[in-house]
Amino acid sequence: MGNVLIVYASRANETKGIAEVIAEGVRQSGHEPVIKKAADVSSEEDLKGYDAYAFGSPTYHSQMITSMKQLLFMAERAELAGKPGGAFGAYGWSGEAAVRIFDTMTHIFKMKMVQGPLMLKASWVEGGVEAAQDYGKRIASMI
Repeated sequence: MGNVLIVYASRANETKGIAEVIAEGVRQSGHEPVIKKAADVSSEEDLKGYDAYAFGSPTYHSQMITSMKQLLFMAERAELAGKPGGAFGAYGWSGEAAVRIFDTMTHIFKMKMVQGPLMLKASWVEGGVEAAQDYGKRIASMI
C-alpha cells in the first residue's frame, strides 16, 4: 500500500472539498491519502517520503493562492522527480491555478503526471464527485 500526499489551498473550502473527494478515490484504490493545507507545510522535509502527490488551489483573480505558491517553491527542493502526481483546483470563471500547478509539477519538478489537471467549480457540481474520485484513482494507479 502506498501513500499519497494531497495538499490544498482554499478560500471558500471548495478546493478543500475536491481534495477530500480525491482522497476517497485514493482510498478506494487501496492506498492511504494524507491531506494537508498548504499553509501547514513548513519545509520541503514535510513533503518527502510519499509515493505520489496532488497539489491544488483555487483560481482567484487569475492566480493561485499565495500559500500554494510558497508550497511550490518548497517542493522544488523536495526531490519529487519521477514521482506520480496530479494538480487540481476550484474555479469560478477561469482555471489558471490548476494549469500552472500542473505545468510546474511537470516541467520544473519532472514528475509523472496523470493526464491534465482536474478543474471543477466544486466537488458537488456537475459530476464533480465522480471526476474527483476518478482523479484520485488515476493518481493511485501510478504508484
